[in-house]
Amino acid sequence: MFTRTIEPAFYDTDALGHINNTRLPAWFELARNDLFKLFTPDLDPKKWRLIIARMEIDYRAELFYGHDIELRTYLSRLGNSSFVVTQEARQHGKLTNLGHAVMVHYDHQEKCSVPIEGELRQALEAHLQEAPASL
Repeated sequence: MFTRTIEPAFYDTDALGHINNTRLPAWFELARNDLFKLFTPDLDPKKWRLIIARMEIDYRAELFYGHDIELRTYLSRLGNSSFVVTQEARQHGKLTNLGHAVMVHYDHQEKCSVPIEGELRQALEAHLQEAPASL
């Protein structure tokens, strides 16, 4: 599992006084960088080997400005060429948001999926764990 801590900025809030729901997709993408480095260590877009096929977020509780947010990133499924990245946002230890993204190992030149094999597969398997139940 990869973890990152986000310190929300004032501009992350909305008129209701909590973190705007549009921030979570961006924060989850940032938190996937550690995972992306398994595929493209220098994060060079010209060498990119992934596409996102689906993304969903369950909003379970509000997040608030002035308190750090822990983002947890791990795999909850590993297939032949695709995998599910599960991400949790937690504040004060409480699960507030749960996200899932289906990623595909992809050859952008050939426009097709590529099997996940060898050392890459082993590196991904190290981050497999069961996700909390969705809403």
